[in-house]
Amino acid sequence: MSKEKDKDLKEEQERKELKKNIISFMKEQNEEALEVNEISEGLNRSGAKDFKKLVKAIAELEREDKVVLLQSGKFKLKEGSTAMTGRFSGTDRGFGFVTIEEYEQDIFIPPNATKSALNGDIVKVKVTQEALPHKDKGPAGEVIEIVERGTEHVFGEFHPYNDEEVKEKDLYGYVKPKNQKMPDLIVEIETKGLRPVDGSIVQVEVTDFAHEGETNHLRGIVTKTLGHKDEPGIEILTVVHKYDIPSEFPKAVTDEAEEVPDTISDDDLKGRKDLREEVIITIDGADAKDLDDAIQVKRLENGNYYLGVHIADVSHYVTENSPMDDEAFERGTSVYLTDRVIPMLPQRLSNGICSLHPDVDRLTLSCEMEIDQSGEVVDYTISPSVINNHYRMTYQAVNEILEEDDQERKEEYKEIVPMLKEMETLHNILEEKRVRRGSIDFDTREAKIQVDPTGFPVDILLRERGVGERLIESFMLSANETVSEHYAKQDLPILYRVHDKPDEGKMQRFIEFVSGFGINVKALKDSISPKKLQDILDKVDGTPEEGVISMLLLRSMQQAKYDVVPIGHYGLAAEYYSHFTSPIRRYPDLILHRLIHYYDEVGKGQKAKSRWNAKLPEIAERSSMTERRAVDAERETDEMKKAEYMSTKIGEKFEGVITSVTGFGLFVQLPNSVEGLVHISNMNDDYYEFNERELLLIGQRTGNTFRIGQSVEVLVTKADKETYEIDFELVEDEEAKAKREKDKKEKKARKSRKDGKGDKKKRFRKGKSKKDDGKKGPDGKKGSKGHRGRRKTKKPKK
Repeated sequence: MSKEKDKDLKEEQERKELKKNIISFMKEQNEEALEVNEISEGLNRSGAKDFKKLVKAIAELEREDKVVLLQSGKFKLKEGSTAMTGRFSGTDRGFGFVTIEEYEQDIFIPPNATKSALNGDIVKVKVTQEALPHKDKGPAGEVIEIVERGTEHVFGEFHPYNDEEVKEKDLYGYVKPKNQKMPDLIVEIETKGLRPVDGSIVQVEVTDFAHEGETNHLRGIVTKTLGHKDEPGIEILTVVHKYDIPSEFPKAVTDEAEEVPDTISDDDLKGRKDLREEVIITIDGADAKDLDDAIQVKRLENGNYYLGVHIADVSHYVTENSPMDDEAFERGTSVYLTDRVIPMLPQRLSNGICSLHPDVDRLTLSCEMEIDQSGEVVDYTISPSVINNHYRMTYQAVNEILEEDDQERKEEYKEIVPMLKEMETLHNILEEKRVRRGSIDFDTREAKIQVDPTGFPVDILLRERGVGERLIESFMLSANETVSEHYAKQDLPILYRVHDKPDEGKMQRFIEFVSGFGINVKALKDSISPKKLQDILDKVDGTPEEGVISMLLLRSMQQAKYDVVPIGHYGLAAEYYSHFTSPIRRYPDLILHRLIHYYDEVGKGQKAKSRWNAKLPEIAERSSMTERRAVDAERETDEMKKAEYMSTKIGEKFEGVITSVTGFGLFVQLPNSVEGLVHISNMNDDYYEFNERELLLIGQRTGNTFRIGQSVEVLVTKADKETYEIDFELVEDEEAKAKREKDKKEKKARKSRKDGKGDKKKRFRKGKSKKDDGKKGPDGKKGSKGHRGRRKTKKPKK
């Protein structure tokens, strides 16, 4: 027994020594993340027996919270003093989060630990509190250094100082930046730049990010005046400038665009497949002007389907390294902001020669596919072509024909009604194929904000996707996959649209959340298939919680991006995927068209591969960045207009659904997609406690419980278009309100009865106090008891 004990002690000592050596070795590597093999080689423990011990020691260190396993599969020291670099995202309540690529969770930064970091800054952060998974709390930290400013310019309304103050302070005034995600942020304007007038919306170049050590006190110079705050559309123009989105084309670009012909020539037709006699149509929104995709469907003799997807050949006009190409690269994408579009290309191209208008010849790139009854592409060709659009159809007209059986519409488009019906059938086949392989269909409804001529929002409509919208989506997906796979299997460099599998932590929280609705997910969070996630959406289809679960799943997913490595598209369950179908408004599509021409006309050899392998990574990174920029600008504009719209609804009641539960209240979304906050300070019927694990607010007295997905009625109390904040209050139903009033009255009555008894007792005591003179009685006791203790005796008669 003693020998076994000695053996155990020896093994424990070896394990401690090994763990100490691992920590020392990892510290020597300058905080680099290391693979197990790198650690084993560094410690000369590559043998099978030693390697097994090493793995056990690392596992112990992980359990002891001394090392962390990153998503890359590497290990890193998990010390509070270790500084990591990431991007800071501020909030309008002063705190923020730092996103670090290899870290599973964002690091929370309290208001007093931001070190003047602004939204978008690259910062070094030190973790001061590790994550507490059992309490569902993420890591916290502090910013220790600003590595790179993400904000060089801020925008806002100028407030002037009077002449005396200008002379005294040597400052023109100050600007309160618009929605900079920092409360109380002020930028004082130095007298070196422009001097705007009161109420001007200006661009400020920041010269001092923490004047005299104050993190919310900046200084800068005005470099541009955008207009006055009362001018129509100025708020959207401010967003455009804030995100550094080019809104005007340089002269070299407009000059080049003017030289592009309005019609195609005979030379343009050389080497192109002539499809002008084919009945090809476009289907778009009624207000669309840049028509870049046309389609044709036919039933073949063998029972299969012919699907022709014909895309505007923008690359024929926008040539490599030309002024238009350079500008398109900078813009990356067209940006759609409520009442305006900032196009990627000059309108002479986007709405002119490149747009597939009806009854005119247009140059295209065609992906023609033969598709069998199971939805598989059994044959295809990709080639330059020329088409003539026979019908410019709208989604509404197609839906009226296919969904509503509108006889008048059918008569109007009788030539193509049989083809539209074949399109619907093929779409159903393709959709069923995507369902079988596990593609996720979020089926989200898009909000359309309608504005008056001054830009003021007058209504918010939700656009439903009908058969017309869905069949176009099916056909574009098929073309994108077919083109992508064609070049991937030839090992030719192209741009891919990639979508990685979900983050484990977010997926774990999502699985836990849906289990609260009785949905058990039989899959591991790190290997859950898109089909399993689609099964969840199918289970909640048509239920009140459908929209919330769909939205939370979307938030749990990774962001799609452009890359040169075909890692696949998780959400679509597609092995290969690229963007081919929108070259008028997306630069990656334009690049793919250019590559198709290049490989056909120049060659596919090693020289061609090397050329594009060198160029494409930068294009992928830029395209991903400009896409995120456009999404952020579009989202901010929508938030602004929604707040402006709701400012006309103060005091009105709406039905809504709880989309988020936090310690400070509930976020509620209305059917028109507007989201607002019910702050906990306005939940006056009870004292509510936050259950962080299950995301619930529970009333201590009433037991009232609020959870995500629950329907509630709210009253609009505030809508601020400057901060985009919308506040609600909960509206109690009459029964609950009556019960609360009854409980309140009963509580008041009980208190009154209790107080009454207390007064009577006091009065009774006061009555006796006359006898209680504080003197001692014969028994040596004080007060009335002493007097009560005296025996009364009669005096003897004399």
